[in-house]
Amino acid sequence: MSVRPIRLFGDPVLRTRADEVVDFDRQLRGLVKDLTETMLDERGAGLAAPQLGVSLRVFTFDVDDVVGHLVNPVLEFPDEEEQDGPEGCLSVPGLYFDTKRRLNVVAKGFDMHGEPVQIVGTQLMARCLQHETDHLDGVLFVDRLDPATKKEAMRAIREAAWANEPAPEVKVSPHPLFGKPR
Repeated sequence: MSVRPIRLFGDPVLRTRADEVVDFDRQLRGLVKDLTETMLDERGAGLAAPQLGVSLRVFTFDVDDVVGHLVNPVLEFPDEEEQDGPEGCLSVPGLYFDTKRRLNVVAKGFDMHGEPVQIVGTQLMARCLQHETDHLDGVLFVDRLDPATKKEAMRAIREAAWANEPAPEVKVSPHPLFGKPR
C-alpha cells in the first residue's frame, strides 16, 4: 500500500456522489490502507476516497489519537446544537474558514470487513465525520460557508499557488474500485 496523490479543488470527482461499497474484499482493504497512510502522511484529520480519485463511500479519520475508518456512513443528529470554528481540507490545502457544523453526531456504517460500526462524535470528531461524509456526497466545506465567507474563500482558492499549477498526471488502475473513469 502507499501514499497516493490527493485530488485538489476543481477535480470533478470531488463534486460527484460516491457509490455505495458492495464488495468488502481485498481491494477495499487496500483502499482503506492507502487512505490511512495518505491521511497520516499529510497530517489530516480525515480523508475520503474521492480525494484519492476513488468514487466509493469510504473515509478514514484521525481525531484525538483515534484512527479509524467508516464504509457507507449514515449520519444521525441527536440534537440541534451547533458549533462554529475553523475548518480546512486536504483538497483545499492551506486554507481555513469558520464553518458551522452540528456539535453532536452518530455515524453508522461498516468497517472494511463488513462488520457494523457506530461512532458517537462531538466537537472535532463530529466536525470530521460530517466533513468526510460531505465528501462522499460531492459537497466541499466551502459549500457550507455563509455567502460573504464563501466569496472570500473562492477568492483565496483562485489566488492559491496550488490552484495555478498544472494538475499532476494520475494513472488510473483498470480495476473499477480504483478510480474508474465515469
